[in-house]
Amino acid sequence: MARVEPLPIKKWPPEMREALAAMVPPAPRHSQPTSEGRPKALNTLGTFAHHPALARAFFTFNGHILMATTLTERQRELLVLRVATLRSCSYEWAQHVFMAHDAGLTDDEIGRVAWGADAPYWDPLDAALLRATDELIRDGAIADPTWATLSGGLDEQQLMDVIFTVGAYETLAWLMRSFDLEFDEDLRRDT
Repeated sequence: MARVEPLPIKKWPPEMREALAAMVPPAPRHSQPTSEGRPKALNTLGTFAHHPALARAFFTFNGHILMATTLTERQRELLVLRVATLRSCSYEWAQHVFMAHDAGLTDDEIGRVAWGADAPYWDPLDAALLRATDELIRDGAIADPTWATLSGGLDEQQLMDVIFTVGAYETLAWLMRSFDLEFDEDLRRDT
């Protein structure tokens, strides 16, 4: 049972509508994630509904990560799934497996994310993205050899998006695990 019960939609304060609208960035590079036939993450949203001002601020940030990032959607999902793995955040992992498939990752690649950068068959940039996630979470900085590989394939904005994607999903993992968020019914059904 969750430590703080997520609010059902009918009990969301009116400010949540503004908070949710903040998720769509003014200049998206990527389309909104597919929602048809996908889990709705209502337990996550219902938890945020307890604090609409924070929700609005975070959703503005997360909207950039999801729709305005300079990274490809595939690169973003590699980072998110690696954070979920390192933080043992099954809710985050389950939610983003759907998005990873939509971004073009195969089941084999998704499985190899759990093994990390040293798993076979990663190209050097994919391996560096996974290694950067490990280093950011473990050491708080990307190590020089990893940085050299990343900066050889990514520009300055993309490098910033790597760091902030890991940070955003690290924060969400903290929320999900600290609040002991349960899987939504639709997420349980679809996994």
